[in-house]
Amino acid sequence: MKKKLVLIGNGMAGVNAIEQLLKLAPNAYEITVFGGEPHPNYNRILLSSVLAGDADMKDIVINDWDWYKDNGITLHAGHPVTKIDTARKVVQTSTGITAAYDDLIIATGSLPFMLPLPGADKEGVIAFRDIQDCQTMIEASKKYKKAVVIGGGLLGLEAARGLRNLNMEVSVVHIFKYLMERQLDETASLMLQKELEKQGMRFLLEKNTDSILGKKRVTGVRFKDGAEVEADLVVMAVGIRPNVALAKESGIEVNRGIVVNDYMETNVPHVYSVGECAEHRGVAYGLVAPLYEQGGELAKRLAGVESAGYQGSVVSTKLKVSGVNVFSAGQFTDEPGTRAVRVQDDFEGVYKKVVIKDGKVIGSVLFGDTSDGSRLFAMIRGRRGRHGQGKADPARRQRGRRREVRPGLCSGDGKRRDRLRL
Repeated sequence: MKKKLVLIGNGMAGVNAIEQLLKLAPNAYEITVFGGEPHPNYNRILLSSVLAGDADMKDIVINDWDWYKDNGITLHAGHPVTKIDTARKVVQTSTGITAAYDDLIIATGSLPFMLPLPGADKEGVIAFRDIQDCQTMIEASKKYKKAVVIGGGLLGLEAARGLRNLNMEVSVVHIFKYLMERQLDETASLMLQKELEKQGMRFLLEKNTDSILGKKRVTGVRFKDGAEVEADLVVMAVGIRPNVALAKESGIEVNRGIVVNDYMETNVPHVYSVGECAEHRGVAYGLVAPLYEQGGELAKRLAGVESAGYQGSVVSTKLKVSGVNVFSAGQFTDEPGTRAVRVQDDFEGVYKKVVIKDGKVIGSVLFGDTSDGSRLFAMIRGRRGRHGQGKADPARRQRGRRREVRPGLCSGDGKRRDRLRL
């Protein structure tokens, strides 16, 4: 007789764990999935493409309705779970649906962080997290023209790009001195900013938002320094926080996220957690690769396959931001005891930086040309020596007509080097 497995959360992390479990033990469980949104499993990363008009809902679906049927999975889409009875091993939704379980996976993801500003409850102030947010922005662009995005991280820039494609005037507000400070160093960030400014975006950096202006609907944003900017739409993209309320109310241990061990087990027997809501060894990950690694370990646990457990992840980011390729991994900032090799070509818009400590590559930032990203990431993960395997350098020679033009990186005779080893 099959055991009953319930998954709370129909997002990327939880469903990926189910996919991996089906490969290992296709007949071990009777599976039920609950999702808060009335959609099948979709790729949240591609929401910016929907907003930009490059894709619609069907294009970003990962597992369509038929996938659930074909795998014998009962899906309750649009039925958020509001109660977990860990003693009776039963979950209940806000719509009155109940389901018993032998094993339970909590994959409730994260929630957008909304700044608690005066006026933040006005019409036209939204987050950028799901399909509904995309639809709200698309509808707003038909009536209004001035948009302000609060947050100059990846999510904020994706929202800004989409709004520009909807022919809105976009101002991006960021509290820090440069954009995407978690993924880029200052040089790469400034290069990105220049490129985005060419695309029509405006940036208000080192600005601390004070309040949202307007009566019923937003009309502008005021900053702590007294400056103001007009706005018909305000999108807050200032970060996410693990969605842990349900777990906490159910007596499951919660810190920043739902606390799990190396096998993704919570402190309650037969209750597991993966994804942005989970906290492993003090870290709650927000990138897809670590969440899929977690799902793989959980699948092995549920299938009875021996494993060493999840050991944590070295994260990397490889993205295309408004048409520009960027990559970063490891410790890419300059710290005491580190040395960095940089290649910068302002003519072709290419920047490469490799950070080395104790003869080993520990971090990298690439802008414009990210072809070396995979190899560098492998070196960072393995903490291999500076020359990796054999005599290979941590980045390829610059090819073709790319030239190093930064002062101080000339050969002994003073001539500019057409090819520079990183």
